Amino acid sequence: MRLYLIRHPVPLLPPTVCYGATDITVAPQELQRVLGALSTPPIASQAKLSQLPLGLPLYSSPLQRCRCLAEPLAAALSASALTFDERLVEMNFGDWEQKSWDQIARSEIDAWTADLVTYRPGAGETVLEMAHRVHAFHTQILAARQDAIVICHAGTIRMLLACQRHTSVHDIALHAASTTMKLAYGEPVIVDCV
Repeated sequence: MRLYLIRHPVPLLPPTVCYGATDITVAPQELQRVLGALSTPPIASQAKLSQLPLGLPLYSSPLQRCRCLAEPLAAALSASALTFDERLVEMNFGDWEQKSWDQIARSEIDAWTADLVTYRPGAGETVLEMAHRVHAFHTQILAARQDAIVICHAGTIRMLLACQRHTSVHDIALHAASTTMKLAYGEPVIVDCV
Protein backbone atom coordinates (compact mmCIF):
# COMPACT_ATOMS: atom_id res chain seq x y z
CA MET A 1 0.00 0.00 0.00
CA ARG A 2 1.32 3.41 -0.93
CA LEU A 3 0.48 6.87 0.42
CA TYR A 4 1.23 10.06 -1.48
CA LEU A 5 1.57 12.78 1.14
CA ILE A 6 1.49 16.33 -0.25
CA ARG A 7 2.04 19.51 1.72
CA HIS A 8 -0.23 22.41 0.79
CA PRO A 9 1.13 25.27 -1.40
CA VAL A 10 2.81 28.32 0.17
CA PRO A 11 0.31 30.22 2.36
CA LEU A 12 -0.28 33.95 2.18
CA LEU A 13 1.63 34.74 5.37
CA PRO A 14 5.19 35.88 6.00
CA PRO A 15 7.51 32.95 6.85
CA THR A 16 8.19 34.50 10.26
CA VAL A 17 4.59 34.01 11.41
CA CYS A 18 3.46 31.08 13.55
CA TYR A 19 0.44 29.40 12.04
CA GLY A 20 -1.07 25.99 12.50
CA ALA A 21 -4.84 25.56 12.65
CA THR A 22 -5.42 29.09 11.34
CA ASP A 23 -7.47 28.87 8.14
CA ILE A 24 -5.48 30.90 5.62
CA THR A 25 -5.37 30.75 1.86
CA VAL A 26 -2.40 30.34 -0.49
CA ALA A 27 -0.67 32.53 -3.03
CA PRO A 28 -2.56 32.06 -6.33
CA GLN A 29 0.66 31.77 -8.35
CA GLU A 30 1.89 29.05 -6.00
CA LEU A 31 -1.32 27.06 -6.40
CA GLN A 32 -0.97 27.33 -10.17
CA ARG A 33 2.65 26.18 -9.99
CA VAL A 34 1.69 23.04 -8.07
CA LEU A 35 -1.33 22.30 -10.25
CA GLY A 36 0.68 23.01 -13.41
CA ALA A 37 2.95 20.12 -12.57
CA LEU A 38 0.06 17.82 -13.52
CA SER A 39 0.04 18.81 -17.17
CA THR A 40 3.65 19.76 -17.88
CA PRO A 41 6.53 17.42 -18.50
CA PRO A 42 8.10 16.47 -15.19
CA ILE A 43 11.15 18.43 -14.11
CA ALA A 44 13.19 18.07 -10.93
CA SER A 45 10.81 18.90 -8.05
CA GLN A 46 7.67 18.31 -10.11
CA ALA A 47 8.57 14.77 -11.17
CA LYS A 48 6.71 13.04 -8.34
CA LEU A 49 3.57 15.16 -8.64
CA SER A 50 3.17 14.51 -12.36
CA GLN A 51 3.34 10.78 -11.65
CA LEU A 52 0.43 10.63 -9.20
CA PRO A 53 -1.84 7.71 -10.10
CA LEU A 54 -5.36 8.24 -11.37
CA GLY A 55 -8.47 7.03 -9.58
CA LEU A 56 -7.18 6.91 -6.00
CA PRO A 57 -9.12 8.22 -3.02
CA LEU A 58 -7.92 11.66 -1.96
CA TYR A 59 -7.99 12.79 1.67
CA SER A 60 -7.40 16.38 2.69
CA SER A 61 -7.29 18.70 5.64
CA PRO A 62 -10.39 20.92 5.38
CA LEU A 63 -8.32 24.11 5.80
CA GLN A 64 -8.33 26.43 2.75
CA ARG A 65 -4.64 26.02 2.01
CA CYS A 66 -5.23 22.30 1.47
CA ARG A 67 -8.78 22.43 0.10
CA CYS A 68 -7.77 24.79 -2.74
CA LEU A 69 -5.35 22.11 -3.97
CA ALA A 70 -7.45 19.05 -3.11
CA GLU A 71 -10.53 19.99 -5.13
CA PRO A 72 -8.87 20.62 -8.52
CA LEU A 73 -6.36 17.80 -7.95
CA ALA A 74 -9.17 15.32 -7.22
CA ALA A 75 -10.86 16.33 -10.48
CA ALA A 76 -7.64 16.20 -12.51
CA LEU A 77 -6.74 12.77 -11.15
CA SER A 78 -10.28 11.36 -11.33
CA ALA A 79 -10.11 10.59 -7.62
CA SER A 80 -12.47 7.81 -6.57
CA ALA A 81 -13.48 9.93 -3.56
CA LEU A 82 -12.56 13.27 -1.99
CA THR A 83 -12.77 13.34 1.81
CA PHE A 84 -12.02 16.32 4.04
CA ASP A 85 -10.89 14.99 7.40
CA GLU A 86 -10.49 17.18 10.51
CA ARG A 87 -7.85 14.79 11.86
CA LEU A 88 -5.46 16.07 9.17
CA VAL A 89 -5.52 19.70 10.37
CA GLU A 90 -2.20 21.18 11.50
CA MET A 91 -1.51 21.56 15.22
CA ASN A 92 -3.41 24.35 16.97
CA PHE A 93 -0.93 26.81 18.49
CA GLY A 94 -3.62 28.69 20.44
CA ASP A 95 -2.57 32.25 21.30
CA TRP A 96 0.59 31.87 19.23
CA GLU A 97 -1.44 31.62 16.02
CA GLN A 98 -0.66 34.44 13.56
CA LYS A 99 1.98 35.98 15.82
CA SER A 100 5.49 36.58 14.62
CA TRP A 101 7.85 34.11 16.29
CA ASP A 102 9.76 37.02 17.82
CA GLN A 103 6.52 38.21 19.51
CA ILE A 104 6.24 34.94 21.42
CA ALA A 105 7.98 35.03 24.80
CA ARG A 106 11.28 33.16 24.73
CA SER A 107 10.32 31.53 28.04
CA GLU A 108 7.23 29.98 26.39
CA ILE A 109 9.25 28.62 23.47
CA ASP A 110 11.83 27.25 25.93
CA ALA A 111 9.05 25.58 27.96
CA TRP A 112 7.78 23.87 24.81
CA THR A 113 11.30 22.80 23.84
CA ALA A 114 11.74 21.28 27.31
CA ASP A 115 8.48 19.30 26.97
CA LEU A 116 7.80 18.74 23.27
CA VAL A 117 5.08 16.15 23.77
CA THR A 118 2.75 17.51 26.46
CA TYR A 119 3.33 21.28 26.57
CA ARG A 120 0.47 23.43 25.18
CA PRO A 121 1.99 26.14 22.97
CA GLY A 122 -0.14 29.25 23.35
CA ALA A 123 -2.61 27.21 25.45
CA GLY A 124 -3.50 25.36 22.24
CA GLU A 125 -3.05 21.70 21.38
CA THR A 126 -0.29 19.41 22.63
CA VAL A 127 1.79 17.38 20.20
CA LEU A 128 0.44 14.28 21.95
CA GLU A 129 -3.17 15.33 21.26
CA MET A 130 -2.31 15.87 17.61
CA ALA A 131 -0.58 12.47 17.51
CA HIS A 132 -3.74 10.77 18.80
CA ARG A 133 -5.92 12.16 16.00
CA VAL A 134 -3.35 11.63 13.23
CA HIS A 135 -2.68 8.08 14.45
CA ALA A 136 -6.43 7.39 14.34
CA PHE A 137 -6.50 8.58 10.70
CA HIS A 138 -3.42 6.48 9.88
CA THR A 139 -4.97 3.37 11.45
CA GLN A 140 -8.19 3.87 9.48
CA ILE A 141 -6.44 4.42 6.17
CA LEU A 142 -4.22 1.36 6.67
CA ALA A 143 -7.31 -0.74 7.37
CA ALA A 144 -8.71 0.31 3.98
CA ARG A 145 -5.64 -1.32 2.34
CA GLN A 146 -5.80 0.99 -0.66
CA ASP A 147 -3.28 3.46 -2.06
CA ALA A 148 -4.32 7.04 -1.36
CA ILE A 149 -3.33 10.68 -1.79
CA VAL A 150 -3.27 12.85 1.34
CA ILE A 151 -3.03 16.65 1.19
CA CYS A 152 -2.19 18.18 4.53
CA HIS A 153 0.43 20.09 6.52
CA ALA A 154 4.10 19.68 7.44
CA GLY A 155 3.30 18.71 11.04
CA THR A 156 0.69 16.21 9.92
CA ILE A 157 3.06 14.67 7.38
CA ARG A 158 5.73 14.31 10.07
CA MET A 159 3.15 12.56 12.27
CA LEU A 160 2.10 10.21 9.45
CA LEU A 161 5.75 9.36 8.77
CA ALA A 162 6.29 8.73 12.49
CA CYS A 163 3.31 6.35 12.44
CA GLN A 164 5.33 4.20 10.03
CA ARG A 165 8.14 3.82 12.59
CA HIS A 166 6.31 3.63 15.91
CA THR A 167 3.15 2.08 17.36
CA SER A 168 3.04 3.99 20.65
CA VAL A 169 1.24 7.33 20.26
CA HIS A 170 3.70 8.89 22.71
CA ASP A 171 6.64 7.69 20.57
CA ILE A 172 4.90 8.95 17.42
CA ALA A 173 4.48 12.38 19.04
CA LEU A 174 8.08 12.51 20.25
CA HIS A 175 9.51 11.40 16.90
CA ALA A 176 7.41 13.88 14.93
CA ALA A 177 8.20 16.75 17.30
CA SER A 178 11.93 16.15 17.29
CA THR A 179 12.47 15.51 13.58
CA THR A 180 14.14 18.21 11.51
CA MET A 181 12.93 16.90 8.14
CA LYS A 182 12.16 19.80 5.80
CA LEU A 183 9.05 19.39 3.68
CA ALA A 184 8.68 21.48 0.55
CA TYR A 185 5.35 23.08 -0.29
CA GLY A 186 3.46 21.07 -2.91
CA GLU A 187 6.10 18.34 -3.00
CA PRO A 188 4.84 14.77 -2.58
CA VAL A 189 6.42 12.37 -0.13
CA ILE A 190 5.76 8.80 -1.23
CA VAL A 191 5.43 6.24 1.57
CA ASP A 192 5.23 2.49 1.16
CA CYS A 193 3.23 1.29 4.15
CA VAL A 194 3.94 -1.97 5.91
